[in-house]
Amino acid sequence: MGTAAELDAAGITGAALRRDYARSRALHARHGRTYYLATRILPAGRRPAVHALYGFARWVDDMVDEPEPGQTTEHTAALLENVEQDLDAALSGGQAQAPPVRALADTARRYSIPAEYFAAFMRSMRADLTVTGYADYGELSDYMYGSAAVIGLQVLPVLGTVVPRSEAEPHAAALGTAFQLTNFLRDLADDLDRGRVYLPADVLAHHGVDRELLLRCRRTRVQDARVRRALADLVALNRAVYREAEPGCAMLSAVARPCVETALRLYRGILDEIEEAEYDVWSRRHRVARSYRVCTAVPALGRALMARAFRT
Repeated sequence: MGTAAELDAAGITGAALRRDYARSRALHARHGRTYYLATRILPAGRRPAVHALYGFARWVDDMVDEPEPGQTTEHTAALLENVEQDLDAALSGGQAQAPPVRALADTARRYSIPAEYFAAFMRSMRADLTVTGYADYGELSDYMYGSAAVIGLQVLPVLGTVVPRSEAEPHAAALGTAFQLTNFLRDLADDLDRGRVYLPADVLAHHGVDRELLLRCRRTRVQDARVRRALADLVALNRAVYREAEPGCAMLSAVARPCVETALRLYRGILDEIEEAEYDVWSRRHRVARSYRVCTAVPALGRALMARAFRT
């Protein structure tokens, strides 16, 4: 099903707004391969909202992580300030200037998503301009609340629940955190190139690992036994967060449940890939095989279609 059909199903009218949503969908498709595949399992009318939420987050994240050549930190901070002003105006009922903000604000209005979630996200994005490491998991968790947990909370109203939403919220937040922890482990080398380490320094130090050792592994693309042991501990921590999140799947509406179950299985599969490579995150970027993605997504699509057929 194409963009126009999804927008029709969602009741999104107006040529300009439809273009804004289409842009967010394109951002999602280009940058969020696993998430985007899982979103295809959702009913068509719910997909544009997920595209808008992901597209906005990706757009802002790219401002921070992929600045123009020669762009200063001060200039990036100014860009984020402009986004926040635009977002505040849009969420207050005004007219936004940027297409991703317009689509986001429309989605927030349609699903009554609290503005505080977007404020928390922007705080974490600003932190990336100055913070280069985290002393312990508590500090990292504070960052991940805004950068990941609130994404799960934003999406929850779109997915719908069969229990009071407050009951599902801790699991949705945990799933966002679990996804991001997986990203931090997989993308350790790339994050080092940006001068950041998104892993708890105390866990690394327990195994005799510091930033210099990580940089040496990055430079030589050779794993170190101390790093391997530290990453094994962090993979175990990541799996525990997935276990915390997993009960939330059963709390989602029947038509949305297969989508989230698919995303969880696919993303947790990245940890399997990291383990099978003996925690070598230096020589390649780990992702689940296309065959595994298809084998996971197709049965989920069947479950989603059955749920739609018998939805009351």
